[in-house]
Amino acid sequence: MRDVNSLVAVVFSGLSALVIEDVVDDGQVVRVLARTRDVPVPCPVCGVPTGKVHGYHVRTVADVPVDGRQVVARIRVRRLVCSVLGCRRQTFREQVPGLIERLQRRTTRLTSQVSEVTKELCGRAASRLTRYLATPLSYATALRLLRRIPLPTVRAPRVIGVDDFALRRRHRYATIIIDAETGERVDVLPDREAATLEAWLRTKKGVEVVCRDGSATYAEAIRRALPDAVQVSDRWHLWQNLCDKVLAEVRAHAPCWATVNPPRPGGIHEQTIRERWHKVHALLDSGVGLLECARRLSLALNTVKRYARIPEPSADRITPRYRPTLVDPYRDHLRQRRAQDPAVPVTHLLDEIRELGYTGSANLLVRYLNQGRAEGHRPVTTPRRLARLLLTHPEHLWTKDTDLLGLLTAACPEMTALARLTGEFAALLTPAQANHDALTQWITTVRTADLPHLHSFCNGLELDRAAVNAGLTLPHHNGRTEGANTRTKKIMRQMHGRAGFDLLRHRILLQ
Repeated sequence: MRDVNSLVAVVFSGLSALVIEDVVDDGQVVRVLARTRDVPVPCPVCGVPTGKVHGYHVRTVADVPVDGRQVVARIRVRRLVCSVLGCRRQTFREQVPGLIERLQRRTTRLTSQVSEVTKELCGRAASRLTRYLATPLSYATALRLLRRIPLPTVRAPRVIGVDDFALRRRHRYATIIIDAETGERVDVLPDREAATLEAWLRTKKGVEVVCRDGSATYAEAIRRALPDAVQVSDRWHLWQNLCDKVLAEVRAHAPCWATVNPPRPGGIHEQTIRERWHKVHALLDSGVGLLECARRLSLALNTVKRYARIPEPSADRITPRYRPTLVDPYRDHLRQRRAQDPAVPVTHLLDEIRELGYTGSANLLVRYLNQGRAEGHRPVTTPRRLARLLLTHPEHLWTKDTDLLGLLTAACPEMTALARLTGEFAALLTPAQANHDALTQWITTVRTADLPHLHSFCNGLELDRAAVNAGLTLPHHNGRTEGANTRTKKIMRQMHGRAGFDLLRHRILLQ
């Protein structure tokens, strides 16, 4: 018997505040019969302990499962009589602190465990999971438990990060505010209007630094609410803006650098673009409207508008991606034979490589030759690939990429200047006090170069120069805010179409 009691004390240690009288196994449910201890209990009104019993009640509560089965505890509690004359509570039902609370049907520890599940999965997903954990809940109960979880108390932050996220893309947005030093969520605002953020900032004391992106709306709200606060422009957004301008410059100078690495024969995409551009402009020059052009050429109206806007056919090229084929081992032989005799029939080439061991079909060889793969295996350089080479740290490039980048930039003086200026700005993204003067020198150098898209980038820097200087000289950034946004997107995917902003805000602040 002593061993059985010891086992019960271990398995049901969470019920140690009670006297366990019996444990019954009903198959799927383990029922525990228990009672409270015969000790005086303080009155909830006057606080005077009393042990005088007025009557008994039975409470049925669920506890954490054992051996994959539900545990239901039937607990006999006492109704006690207060011994103080004139007390407003003549009788009261005793509670078991830390075990069961008033009006609850679950023990405190079970409620705590289930609340953690609902905090991560919300309603319906939590309901499905708890069914397998032997603690079944309805989705409505899961939501009620989630809403009852108190929000953590966040100290007044000194450095905050502000960013927006889409509730419904292109229609509704919200603003998230975090402690930029610890990553703790501070608040979530229902929109991204300047007045809303300004009203929130006016209620907060002690904010000295605000990290943000290039939003003029947030900048104005911060300036009006906290004129003495330092605004820090996020370095990642500065780099992203530069990347867009670099790509635009590369596309604008494609006719220069593209001659270094011309496309192989069979550029169907480029040929189609040129043909469509000539057809559209021929119709426009003859007085045909955009809508009629779209109808005659069987193109979308937006496509016709795009061709009408550009003064010459786009030089963009798409890098072909081919899978290995049976012809690849014989590429050198095909290239040599076609160089000696460009008019050599395909049937002769097929016979020759079959003697060398080729086992593929004639159609595969014809397609291989039509794609231009016999002339060389050098990939076609696209504007996006060249921009990627320019924006990648030189130490992270392969030797062949470094050589290709040198050839492409040397073919065009503007590309040479662009490569140099991009590297110089990348060095400024490491915070240092000297970056303030270095940025001024960099902007002056850009103004003298024939790079109009970088001029536009410099104009944006000048408009927000104080925040940009702070971003390049101070260690603060908006990285933790972007991480919080990523987490928020996952939460929104779990709740999509099933909850409102108040529940979304509650879950974000619980993370």
